[in-house]
Amino acid sequence: MIINQSFIHAHLNPTVDFVNQNDIDLLLLHRISGSNSLNYHQNTFIHKVKDEVHSVHHDSQAFDVYSKIEFPIAAKKNYGNSHLRVVGTCDGLICLADDVPSYADNFIIWNPAIKKSVTLPMPGITYETHGGYDASIGFGFDATTNDYKVVRVVTLLDEDDGTPTLTEVYSLATGTWSSPACVSPTCRIEMAASSAFVNGVLHWPVVCQTDVDSYYIILTFDLGKEVFSQIPMPKIIQWDFNSGLQLSVSDNKKSIALFMRPNNREDFYRDYGREDSVLDIWVMKEYGREESWTKLITLNPQGPETIFLSALCFRKSGELLLLLKEKERQELLSLDLVSKQRKLLGISGYKYCTGHFYKESLLLLDKSDAESY
Repeated sequence: MIINQSFIHAHLNPTVDFVNQNDIDLLLLHRISGSNSLNYHQNTFIHKVKDEVHSVHHDSQAFDVYSKIEFPIAAKKNYGNSHLRVVGTCDGLICLADDVPSYADNFIIWNPAIKKSVTLPMPGITYETHGGYDASIGFGFDATTNDYKVVRVVTLLDEDDGTPTLTEVYSLATGTWSSPACVSPTCRIEMAASSAFVNGVLHWPVVCQTDVDSYYIILTFDLGKEVFSQIPMPKIIQWDFNSGLQLSVSDNKKSIALFMRPNNREDFYRDYGREDSVLDIWVMKEYGREESWTKLITLNPQGPETIFLSALCFRKSGELLLLLKEKERQELLSLDLVSKQRKLLGISGYKYCTGHFYKESLLLLDKSDAESY
């Protein structure tokens, strides 16, 4: 009975609202310490991993109740990169990617609550088939077909500038990738650009080019209709080769947020640390309405030894999780955007840290190709 699909979704449905996730009070943190780090836009890649931790935290004010979770066996295999990044979470499933900085293209869907994972087949677009490329992926739920999907957006580098960006979609229900197709509007995506899943739609920051200029948009993909569209960026944000953009879910979980670091490219091969480093936090108050973009705060460094490395995500309270570099030590802190009060959370020493909403479920329990560990 327990592997019956109706039972699995009955366990999920009372506690998960696919549109509004305000009841979620768990956060998944992925933390890595090591050396030989590479910073690219808002991404940090660790080449020599010393310590790696996945942990689930109760999103209480104290933030002191948590449990470490065991990594799936499949993810411990000898992949192309030193660690797998967490692309996103949805209904207790975690999407892992082994895709940067080298072209490994290994992807895993993982449920730590029941210790099962599914390794995806190789996608259709690889270095061997298409040459060099920049790519990013997103992960979410298609409520129209009751299916979980991984969407890959790929910009080829060995072609003319007019070559359209391509996409391919993996369906957990069928276990297959779709054939590569062109993305419209024509745009260019950065390597491992962040994605955000809101309202049944995936979102990525991308660059569009004309004969006279370049500009940012937010590329969207409706998982049910499998159609691309776009949302404008705040008008004040102009394209800059050196900027770093990261998309996230807004504080009310109904819209999108944008974390922006201007002039970031100078720090490509070293840690952030310039005194003029700032971090802008934007939220789209009404989803899809350009005029509702609101800058919540600009975070400035508090002296030469204190730098905000990155924003992770919003908390249930509306506070923002941030990774702070103070002197030579990285600290995780929570920032109240109204009072400007900050609280160190007792988690330190990690150069790389990401945060995602999380919820336990039984999904993958009925998947015959899911590997247990």
